[in-house]
Amino acid sequence: MNSKDLYSYAEKIMPGGVSSPVRAIRPNPFYTVKGRKSHITTLDKKALIDCCMAYGPLILGHAHPVVRQKITEQLDNGWLYGTPTPVEPEYAKLLIRDHPGIDMLRFVSTGSEATMAAIRLARGYTEKSDIIKIEGGFHGAHDAVLVKAGSGATTMGVPDSAGVLPDLVRHTCQVPYNDIESLSDLACKNENIAAMIIEPVLGNIGPVLPENDYLKEVRDVTKENNILLIFDEVITGYRIGIGGAQSYFGVTPDITTLGKIIGGGLPIGAFGGKEEIMKLIAPSGPVYQAGTFSGNPLSLTAGLATIEWLHSHKKIYKELQSSTELIGEELKGSGDGSFVSIGSMFKYFFREKKPCNYKEVNECNIEKFSIFWQKMLNLGIFLPPSQFETNFLSVVHSEKDLTKIIRAYKQCLS
Repeated sequence: MNSKDLYSYAEKIMPGGVSSPVRAIRPNPFYTVKGRKSHITTLDKKALIDCCMAYGPLILGHAHPVVRQKITEQLDNGWLYGTPTPVEPEYAKLLIRDHPGIDMLRFVSTGSEATMAAIRLARGYTEKSDIIKIEGGFHGAHDAVLVKAGSGATTMGVPDSAGVLPDLVRHTCQVPYNDIESLSDLACKNENIAAMIIEPVLGNIGPVLPENDYLKEVRDVTKENNILLIFDEVITGYRIGIGGAQSYFGVTPDITTLGKIIGGGLPIGAFGGKEEIMKLIAPSGPVYQAGTFSGNPLSLTAGLATIEWLHSHKKIYKELQSSTELIGEELKGSGDGSFVSIGSMFKYFFREKKPCNYKEVNECNIEKFSIFWQKMLNLGIFLPPSQFETNFLSVVHSEKDLTKIIRAYKQCLS
């Protein structure tokens, strides 16, 4: 059976034939059967250089031997207990040490769960009901933040979702990214804002980067108006450096959410923050949060192995940044769009000038992107199948891979 036939069958028994909307590539997605280092192999026996990397988690590449070995060792001892495990406090201690904004931390199962719990915690701590999010910012598929979201929601042209109650959404205010005046104005007018949640670097429509001292100004405005600041570092955590965006930009939030890389390729999420805030989480306090798979030993083991590897190979962050910058340099004069990168995150936008917010990202030529994406795939380069998703490199992308990526970009943009 090939990918086309399998997808025809999957459409009959799964909504859209997929488990997440962005995977519903037309006319049909390909099915992956193997991943090794920087490559994936499809059901149709095609080898592809992977610049999606599972949408970010695989900074060490596919099936990294150190992570695989740790997972194997844990499997020998079982993979779910429903009790605390020794790896929980060990790993929590490391994550706390790496992030200035975290004094205490709780593990959950997904990034979406982490952002949902962080918002609930902020409301419980402040006893206020409203939140602020950034237009186009994506914080998972839960009701409070599924308003003009990025990722698959934007790709589908459905920024809002059916089934989201208007009474709930009215507590979610939005401001444009890189627009401190709009934030200041909203914060002054609304005294019922519990928290602002923000991707420090917009990842699900980007990367779109903060301009000048935007993040520091966001921190100032939120402090001045007694608004908790939540950094959603599900993507940027360990992706642009140890300590994530808060260390990279020197801005300390009140609450941080993590995911993706901290699971080493397995499902995970975490949220943490100042001790006085985190102590409100049950059973220490009245803000309820729980989950059967929270603190899963397999995910924690894989994640800990990944982060320890990154700590012992810190120089790779400069190497990864040099690689993405090299792609950008080589593409100067190719096409009529713009190239943006930070760390190992990069994107070619089909818009003449680099976008600085959601509105400008939406000005990109989607038709051109779709044609470009298919051409890249035909040349053996797998990019996220959306103009509204970040591309990623891993530590195992070789010079040979980079040469092929650059050559393909130039050919497909000409």
